[in-house]
Amino acid sequence: MEAVILILALLFVAFVAAGVYVSVKAVGAAKRSVDRTITQARRTVEDTTLRAKSFGQVGVAGELAQLRLSLRTSMKATQEALHAGVAEDASLSESIGLFERLSAHGHELDDDLKRLEREPDKARVAELLPELRERTERVTHATDSLRWAARDRAQRFADDDLASLSAQIEVESGALRHWATAPEADAAAGADGAAADRADAADTADAARRSAAGPEAITARDPRRQTTYPWQKAARPEGTV
Repeated sequence: MEAVILILALLFVAFVAAGVYVSVKAVGAAKRSVDRTITQARRTVEDTTLRAKSFGQVGVAGELAQLRLSLRTSMKATQEALHAGVAEDASLSESIGLFERLSAHGHELDDDLKRLEREPDKARVAELLPELRERTERVTHATDSLRWAARDRAQRFADDDLASLSAQIEVESGALRHWATAPEADAAAGADGAAADRADAADTADAARRSAAGPEAITARDPRRQTTYPWQKAARPEGTV
């Protein structure tokens, strides 16, 4: 009895532990989902604000907003392209590793640009703009190169697959057309064979009729119809010497 109670207690503890584990995992997954949603919403709001600043402000503030917007747009597009392509092309995993290293420089540059937006000394910021513009162009050029290389690779694979598919379709189309014309050729060959068979049958029937009739009879000459020539003597009657 004590053993049964101990087993039931252990089962109860195991069920409680499993329930707690599942609950913790579910809460963690929900928290991560909420964090991603909040991050995406914050990023969307910030991109919209930067777009408004780049068009609505002039001078140092407008140029900083334009640099940040260009940097963030390029990095986001490249990230989406690489993660979407790696599902079909595993070789892009190395490109994703390079992009993650490049993203560290991009985030650092974005943080620098963001801090300079709050800098009250606009003259100092104006002096730093050429260097910031060069850094931004280098990062965006690298991210654009990765993105377009991945797209060109996917396009090349699509073109090769389309060429192979077109060749297979041409072969199949030729086979279908050959199958469609085969009955006509068979019908023509059958007609020629039937005509030859009819000719052979006619020759065989004629030969059979000749064989059944037997050889042609030789008709004896009628003595009464024999021609008498002047120099021939008349036949003597029997008993005459």
